[in-house]
Amino acid sequence: MDKGGSASADTKGRILDVAERLFGERGYAGTSLRAVTVAAAANVAAVNYHFGSKEGLLRAVVDRAMAPVNGARQRLLDGLLADGGKPEVADLVEGFVRTGASLARSREGDAPALARFLGRVVCEPDPEIRRLFADEVGAVEGRYLEELARALPTLSADEVGFRYRVMIGLLALHQAGTLADLAPRGARDGAPPEGPDEETERLVAAVLAVFRAP
Repeated sequence: MDKGGSASADTKGRILDVAERLFGERGYAGTSLRAVTVAAAANVAAVNYHFGSKEGLLRAVVDRAMAPVNGARQRLLDGLLADGGKPEVADLVEGFVRTGASLARSREGDAPALARFLGRVVCEPDPEIRRLFADEVGAVEGRYLEELARALPTLSADEVGFRYRVMIGLLALHQAGTLADLAPRGARDGAPPEGPDEETERLVAAVLAVFRAP
């Protein structure tokens, strides 16, 4: 790559890094393109060149964040379905939750910024932002929802969908690092600190209980 191409790639990467951090801290509406460009030592023209618009920038940040987990989930599900397999609920929940829970830890660099960003976007009050996120993950997540419905034939589609949304919400809180902080003051006093693997195990067990409930 020539020096010009390398500089352009560096600028694009800086913009993505800064946007991920600021969107996570301030939300989409609370983050201006000017704030992004100033922090990234770039200009609005660079944002428009690489991403087209502020929405295009958000889509790019979401795509970069979710591409690894989407790929991992796709491969896991393809393996479960190989040779006519019919995945059990436990297989689907464990594959879905574990890949999402490990996402922030797998990122080199500022993993907390990625976690904050994912938690913020999933819980974003603006329905258009949630729709945008759903567009980026819908193809893979829709396959998991279909298989969960197939594995739970006694539940209605609405009930499976509700329990699926509970799983998404708990996972988002876990990814953002806020799930462990929701206990009332003093409830965790004296308890040994949990590592990320231990908390993930408990999250998988809790989500499984949700799906297995009558």
